[in-house]
Amino acid sequence: MTIGGRGATAAQRFPVVNPARPQEIVGEAPECTPALLDEAMRTAQRAFPAWAADADGRHERLRAAAAALRRAADDLAPLLTREQGKPLRDARREVLISADRFDYFAGLALTQKTIQDDDAAHVTLVRKPLGVVAAITPWNSPIVTAVNKVAPALAAGNAVVLKPSPYTPLATLAIGSLLAEVLPAGILNVISGRDPLGAEMVAHPVPRKIALTGSVATGKRVAAEAGTDLKRVTLELGGNDAAIVLDDVDVEHAADGLFWGAFSNCGQVCVAIKRLYVPRSRYDEVVDALAAKAASVRVGDGMEPETEIGPLNNEPQLARVRELVADALAHGARVAAGGAPLERDGWFHAPTIVAGATDGMRIVDEEQFGPALPVIAYDALEDAIERANDTMFGLGGSVWGEYRERARAVAAQLQCGTAWINAHRVLQPHQPFPAVKWSGIGVHGGILGLEECTEIQTVYERR
Repeated sequence: MTIGGRGATAAQRFPVVNPARPQEIVGEAPECTPALLDEAMRTAQRAFPAWAADADGRHERLRAAAAALRRAADDLAPLLTREQGKPLRDARREVLISADRFDYFAGLALTQKTIQDDDAAHVTLVRKPLGVVAAITPWNSPIVTAVNKVAPALAAGNAVVLKPSPYTPLATLAIGSLLAEVLPAGILNVISGRDPLGAEMVAHPVPRKIALTGSVATGKRVAAEAGTDLKRVTLELGGNDAAIVLDDVDVEHAADGLFWGAFSNCGQVCVAIKRLYVPRSRYDEVVDALAAKAASVRVGDGMEPETEIGPLNNEPQLARVRELVADALAHGARVAAGGAPLERDGWFHAPTIVAGATDGMRIVDEEQFGPALPVIAYDALEDAIERANDTMFGLGGSVWGEYRERARAVAAQLQCGTAWINAHRVLQPHQPFPAVKWSGIGVHGGILGLEECTEIQTVYERR
């Protein structure tokens, strides 16, 4: 771990396994104790004032962090692949995207806003850092998810204590050591551990904000506990994104985007396509195109260069996908491609297209977070929009069709934080990433994401 710019050890450690070869121990991570957690929090608290006061220095250090990540990409990517499972090229891309996030936030500045300037008074709104931010990240894209929290928090002048998932802590711990060489001591502290470490972070009196990416159930618990101390929260939670295909779609052109919108990272993306609504007149054409794509992609160990889809990250997630597919088949759906785990070592599941799916099936109503896509037929577009919105999730959604004005009109009716047209899962540094309903609270990305890491002070000066 990294606490106060130095390596920190713990008496207890836990193993991290390779999801492509579960018998292989990739490494061991420290089990953070309450005493070490308190040290990390207090260290961040002490380091915060000087960092908050040095805006120019912050920008320079964040650019140095970006450069350090780029230099280390070829070393970090294999570690990320071995603990998470994603193909090596995707792991390397994740590191480089994370470097871009540091560069982006290094180029942003918080500005004052004058709201009154007359003979009576001069009144400005000033954005100031909160103090210490506790960041808790998941196992699907651990590096970029961490940087999406760390970069704006640091750019705004906060100090951070970061905890990765116990399924994928190693690359994040390595980044903690790497960035200790370019950031002031105590500004970024990286700890690791299994339950109840996350809950202990939320309950600790030092942090003034909790930034979490995780499940809805976890987000509700975090919000409730943070509320007892009136901590700010930014919560990016589950999604059950709907994609609506219009009857004028060019299937040959759209099929690749639809497939990878659902199956990138083995479907383990919060904002992946989880439900696909297709007009009955184009249904067989779309299902056949997706099934052909699913049958052709190479599933395997992420360290093998030809692999396009790796394993699920952990055994419970494999069991969930298998359970949801079986439930759909038991209720009348059919498998157009895939349909079962692969008979090989590792937590592999064939990319699965579930045809004949209907609303009310668990695989449609719940977030599967894996390589299984239900395709649902519709007759009236208004009905498809209503069904797409009939969920407590609201992370993203997309519309696919050639007539852009019509597609825009449909996108405007989707109840979600981001609506894409002829695309899905496109996330850029300058692009705010909000959520509605149970999918979260607050915003990541863009200037709004930076402002999420601040509080407002009104300064009134009498003339």
